Amino acid sequence: MKVAVGSKNKVKIEAVKNAFEALWPDKKWQVEGVDVSSGVSDQPMSDEESIKGAGNRARKAIKEINADYGVGAEGGLQKTGEHWLDSGWIVVVDKQGNEGVGSTVKMIVPEKMMKLIHDGQELGIACDIIFDMTDAKQGVGHFGLMTKNQITRTSGYKDGVIAALSYFVHPNLH
Repeated sequence: MKVAVGSKNKVKIEAVKNAFEALWPDKKWQVEGVDVSSGVSDQPMSDEESIKGAGNRARKAIKEINADYGVGAEGGLQKTGEHWLDSGWIVVVDKQGNEGVGSTVKMIVPEKMMKLIHDGQELGIACDIIFDMTDAKQGVGHFGLMTKNQITRTSGYKDGVIAALSYFVHPNLH
């Protein structure tokens, strides 16, 4: 079975592969990253925008390589009360147009990072600046940096993909 991931980000591709293999270990999964645009801003600032971006990626990716499933993952921020929270949203589509939606955990983004974001930086760049590193978003990301890698970007996205795949685990409930 072929799965198209709407990103070339190795973390997202690995998370998708791990999720499909965890739910259906007896199937052979070919997971391929595809460079497609999200159609939303580089730093989504609401859950709605992140879900839209993930859906756009999933639908473009499945068509790009004629896959059985398309998966889009889009990280973004959401203001809830006084806090800005980081999470990743995942949309999975199949050839019939069925769609599952899930998310990672949500985690507070420190004010120091939010200042950089409000000044025009993406969360990944803000993490690079605060933690004096390079390319956090292709590696452990905000989740890993804030949790001593107890929640990595890969494990967080894997959980979000599994949540989105729950639609396909129990299609009779939808």
